[in-house]
Order: sequence, then structure tokens, then C-alpha cells
Amino acid sequence: MEQRTAILRGCRIAAHGALFALLNAFVSACAGSANPTQAINDPDEADNRQIHEFNKSVDKAVLRPASRAYAVLPDPVERGINNFADNLDLPGETLNSLLQGRPGAAVENAARFVVNTTIGIGGLFDPAHAMGIEGRNTDFGETLYVWGANEGVYGEVPFLGPRTERDLVGDVVDVALNPLRLIVPSGVRTAGRAAEVGSILGDRARYSETIDSVLYESADSYSQTRLLYLQNRRFELGQTGGADDAYIDPYAIDPYEEFDAQ
Repeated sequence: MEQRTAILRGCRIAAHGALFALLNAFVSACAGSANPTQAINDPDEADNRQIHEFNKSVDKAVLRPASRAYAVLPDPVERGINNFADNLDLPGETLNSLLQGRPGAAVENAARFVVNTTIGIGGLFDPAHAMGIEGRNTDFGETLYVWGANEGVYGEVPFLGPRTERDLVGDVVDVALNPLRLIVPSGVRTAGRAAEVGSILGDRARYSETIDSVLYESADSYSQTRLLYLQNRRFELGQTGGADDAYIDPYAIDPYEEFDAQ
């Protein structure tokens, strides 16, 4: 019962956090300065720990076994599914690059999408990589950071895992921001969602040793997950030099990346 209450509260916190982060983005953008704090701001740790245990139970019961079953697919098939899912994200990444004032990255992402969609047969193959067109991964959470939005509080969201308020609202906006979701036929959208699930399961299987060591072998999996998430995200955004930034784990990934809103 306590865990269920914490999960419901977590959903309310997520909704309130999204609104807070959105308002914070506009206020900070007007101020023109971001706050690259390296402190851990986790005022709801007790509830977050219960939600963390719920997310672990979902991973253990559903995602980990499903990822092991998915891993039996031949590598070329997995690679094609992953390429297709990544290609569908490129229009949104192009738009985010423009919003961040990075026209070079926007052009490269757009070129990558055009090449892989045409020559790469809808994105199943990645000829853009062979042509040296790598693109730049980004999201609306990074756009908010560039605009000056503060990180906000840290929390665990049911099924989504670790998030800051800024990245939570970024996830929500990214779902609506990708123009492909509005113009492609419903069949393509369905195939895209299936490919995203497959890509997620592939990532869970690929990084299984690291994820399992964090979630099931750490003395305190909540603290370890929180630290790795914040370190990795701040490193991605170029926020370095803080007290908790002395160590960046090269394998630091979001253990609950498989729950990310698509």
C-alpha cells in the first residue's frame, strides 16, 4: 500500500514537475543565465526510493527477460530495427538543434535523415555513417538547458525511471515535437513504435551486465542510479567541474532508458 501511494504521488510530482520546469524555462530564458549546479537536489528521496523499487520490479519481471529473448535475433536484424527507430528521431533532433542555435548540427541531422530514408530504405540501413554524416543526438531537455532552464529537483518517475524536472518536461515535448508523428501514415507510426520497443530491448540486453550490477548488485542501487544518471546527463550537457563530477563512468547510462517516453 505504501509503495502504491508513493507511485501515485510520484505521478503527481511528475505532472507538477513538468509544469514547474516549463515555467522555469521561460523565466530563466528571460534572465539569460543557466545555473550549472552540481549538487544533488532530491527533497523527495523517501518516496523516490519506493518508486525505484517498483521500477526495479518491473525490470526484473518484464524487461530483463524480454531483452534476453530479443537478443536471440541475428545482429543484422537488431541493427536494422535500431537504425529504423533512430531515423525516426532525426526530424525532432533537427528541430531541437535549430532551437539551440546550432545550424550546423541541424543541417547534419537533416542530411542524415534524407540519406538514410532514401538510400537506406526508410532508415533500415545507415549509409549516412559510411558517408561521414554522423549527426548529433539531442533532445528538448538540452534545448531547455541552452535556453537557461535550471535542472530542478531529481526524482524517480514510475516506468520512466530517474529524471530531473527539466528533462521530464523535455521528454513530454519531444513526443509532440517530432513532425514525423503528425504526417506519417498510422502504419508507419505503429512500425516506428515497435522498432523503438525493439531498440530499447536491444539496449537492455547489450548493457545487461552494467545495468544488473547497478540495480541488483550495488549496496544502494538507488544512490548509485541517481549518481550515474546525474553525472552522465551533466556530462552530456557540458556541465563539468562540480564536486560530484570528479568521476564520469564511461558506461554510465540510464538504467531505465527503456521506459523513456517516445
